[in-house]
Amino acid sequence: MQPSKPMRIAAGVPPPIFPRSGAVVSKRILLPTLAWLGAAGAVGLFVSRQLHNRSDTFDHIFSQQNTPEVEEARKRDLLVETYGDPRNSLLNILGWTK
Repeated sequence: MQPSKPMRIAAGVPPPIFPRSGAVVSKRILLPTLAWLGAAGAVGLFVSRQLHNRSDTFDHIFSQQNTPEVEEARKRDLLVETYGDPRNSLLNILGWTK
């Protein structure tokens, strides 16, 4: 018994012609990648601006209260001599740009 021929050959239908796969793949990947990068960049820029605005607001408020008496009370209450200054902590995101 002979193996059956594919239907395409039996019906006399020519094989399909596909465009170059590299061009199709690059178009399918390029647009979503650019859209994702643009959205991520926009969100990053928005967050950065909000952090800078908030940091400037806090700096303005704290500069009005930055008297020697307030600083001494802060050092005493936060145990700065024992645990270190929380302003210099890695978790102080608002203070990173200063």
